[in-house]
Amino acid sequence: MKQSLRKLVISMVLMLAAFALVACSDNASAINTEKPEDAPDTWIADRTITGLVFQSANDASVDMNPEIKEYIKERTGINFELQTVTAEDSTEALASGLAAGDLADFTAFYLNNSGRPEMQLLLKAANEGMFTDLTPLMEDTETYSKYLDEDYLPADTRDNIMFRDEWDGASYLVHMAINREGGDAGRPTVGGLYIKKDIVEALGIDPLEVNNSEELYDLAVQIKNENFTDDNGTEITVIGPTAWGGSDRDWLYNDLVWTGISGEKFMKNDDGEIQHEAQTDYGIKRVEYVQQLMNEGLMTPEYYTMEETRAKEGIVNGSFAIVSDMHNYMPENNDLAYIPLGPIERVDGTNDMVIPYKSGYAGWAIPSTTEHPEHVMQFADWLASEEGKRLYFYGLEGRDYELDEQGNPIVKQEVLDLLESNPEEAKKRGYRGVGAYWGEHLGYTDMANEADFGELEYGSSVVQKDTSAATEALELYNYDERLENARVIDGMTVQSFLYEFEGDDGNLTTAFNRYNEDMLRAYYAKTLEEAQIILDESLTNLENNGLNEFLDFVEQKEADGVTIKF
Repeated sequence: MKQSLRKLVISMVLMLAAFALVACSDNASAINTEKPEDAPDTWIADRTITGLVFQSANDASVDMNPEIKEYIKERTGINFELQTVTAEDSTEALASGLAAGDLADFTAFYLNNSGRPEMQLLLKAANEGMFTDLTPLMEDTETYSKYLDEDYLPADTRDNIMFRDEWDGASYLVHMAINREGGDAGRPTVGGLYIKKDIVEALGIDPLEVNNSEELYDLAVQIKNENFTDDNGTEITVIGPTAWGGSDRDWLYNDLVWTGISGEKFMKNDDGEIQHEAQTDYGIKRVEYVQQLMNEGLMTPEYYTMEETRAKEGIVNGSFAIVSDMHNYMPENNDLAYIPLGPIERVDGTNDMVIPYKSGYAGWAIPSTTEHPEHVMQFADWLASEEGKRLYFYGLEGRDYELDEQGNPIVKQEVLDLLESNPEEAKKRGYRGVGAYWGEHLGYTDMANEADFGELEYGSSVVQKDTSAATEALELYNYDERLENARVIDGMTVQSFLYEFEGDDGNLTTAFNRYNEDMLRAYYAKTLEEAQIILDESLTNLENNGLNEFLDFVEQKEADGVTIKF
């Protein structure tokens, strides 16, 4: 289907969804704010609050458990309804939804950071008066009032998403998944390159001493020359894709990617000037490296295209000597057949652990057409409270868990057994612990699981899961030492300033996306000369769409005192 036709179809679907929402609102338009005598202190109003979620069906989790909904109604007076629009591209769906105009009582969307493409759409809508100013609504809340404290939010969330200078104290977008405490690394996790343990033992190497692309290449050659086979006796593939399938991630060749920890392909050169990778020779260096690996049979030619199911099947069968990205909690590696490798140094020579001060994920807004928007904010605040979070994370007391002497939820064994034996049936119980994510949209923030629930992960205080493989991987990686020496950073990434620079134009954003696509084309080019032509054309496209002016703009921001993360 052509792009324009697809957008038209999405627009029509969204407009039909909007009409359905209007009809629903008309049927339940009465809002009763008179509190009943026997209502709990948490009661807000007798009304329906409907959210339109521009996320995948699983993330939206619009099919809520009836008993969960009944509990919400009893405690708040709110009938909570969620709807989503199934579309191939959530960003295109959001664009069409904003154009359609009717966004229900609140709208939710993906928004990892201000550099995501959704941000331009949302800022445009906010600047055109489509959303309600949330600042005065947050002032009277318990949890969301923390967002008004200067040091609570990370810099990108505070300055680029929620409280932009041009809004003069107003706020139209809420960023979610904010940790309560800064520098919280969360669950101890080792991601990145992994290598088969039996190969490490056979070669007698220290996998943590492989720290640059040259050393990785030498290791790959050594592995190939030994003619290792997988669990089925088939010749092993030396370098396989990520555990989630084909993807261009930096772990395999960090020192050949012009970036630091941001992954945005911007860094400073020796003269202190910010450059995009297209202005350096790192793109073609990486192409040369990838083509060498492929031509010598060291990397699967499907490295960037393999489906997730086949990638995980390859891990289970030991078909890859090196997996280019996985982590220590993957069930496919419970036997610790793969152990951490590297990490490969970044282009600036570092490979230490870096922890963001805080980060966010996803967001929501209240359209200016919403009647009594304060009810939505109050409801969101209840969902983010101790009671609301416990409902969202653990379900219903007595049905799904009991409380211990400290008031922490103890998950029932029968629920854990069902989750193990029939996860789809368990999911119908309707909360995050069993895979239903409806609370993500309004209540998933101010996160501190151990402080709130007495455990970092759902059910871990009951089920002594066999985490020996995950724990051993941490030890092999010297995780505790690396964590102790980790850098905690805060600041903006370069692409955080894209919308401020280009407004509604979007051409430079498109050019950056094209560069990433051009890199994939260059990897598979027949010759290096052909690859260089592709990258040269991509650079010209970037410059024609304002790259140099944008970099000057960002450098001025830094000169004005803004901290830039590369």
